[in-house]
Amino acid sequence: MARGRSCLLLFSALISVSNFQHSHAKTSATALIPLFILPSARDISPQTLIAATRLQRRGPIDAPPEYGMQRRPFDGLLYAFFRAKLVQQLGGSDTASKDFAGLIELIRKLNTHFPASGKVGTQKAAQNILRSLFPSWLPAAFAVMFSKPFPAFSARMNAIITGLTTYWLMGESEIIDVDVTGGSVGVGQGLLVKRCRYLEEAGCASICVNTCKIPTQNFFCQDMGLPLTMTPDYDDFSCTFAFGLTPPPEVDDEAMRVACFSQCPTAKAPTGELSNCHQIEL
Repeated sequence: MARGRSCLLLFSALISVSNFQHSHAKTSATALIPLFILPSARDISPQTLIAATRLQRRGPIDAPPEYGMQRRPFDGLLYAFFRAKLVQQLGGSDTASKDFAGLIELIRKLNTHFPASGKVGTQKAAQNILRSLFPSWLPAAFAVMFSKPFPAFSARMNAIITGLTTYWLMGESEIIDVDVTGGSVGVGQGLLVKRCRYLEEAGCASICVNTCKIPTQNFFCQDMGLPLTMTPDYDDFSCTFAFGLTPPPEVDDEAMRVACFSQCPTAKAPTGELSNCHQIEL
């Protein structure tokens, strides 16, 4: 009987704490956290609690699509070729898993493989992988023969080719019109990746930025002579490729200003005024 009264008193106390927190939710950020589940709550600063609330899960909440490796002709070949170049860039270090999860494991290694040179080293390595996918003479020749004399045509052609050859990596995509440098609309010069498989499987903002967005933009701008701006949407994991649009400086690029995703294996909660992913350098 005494045990029953004790349980009832404890239950009433918990309800009272919950009601008190609810009534003060607008005046205190820490009031949203049930103090009775924090054994040392008084030792945790309000700044730490507020920072923890910034670490959120990003991306779609529904299950990802089923990806078939042979959905399109040569998907399996393209996957194997890309993976081989990635392993080569990592000095021959491969993983036991040969599926897409194994590829993402290799990408995680690439993202932390160059601590001495920071994330610039990762970006340059990823750009080198893209270069290695083509004959050494092709990018420079394309810049001279197509990008400079026929910029709009080159943009449309690259949007189409990118869509045809990257289903295995990014999933479904479609050709769209986009704004281009100069303020005009580039008809058919954009590619909308509807739900990026690469970003969703990695679950990491820095992998998106350091191994895909920045190196791909640099490859097209510097090697192919064709401006490209990639704009990932961290809410639905879509991504827009705008061929013919010069990318903004990295310090002004909103895609660079993103906190870690809570689902990322290396996520760190931001502290104080810093809210950026700890592996994205500006």
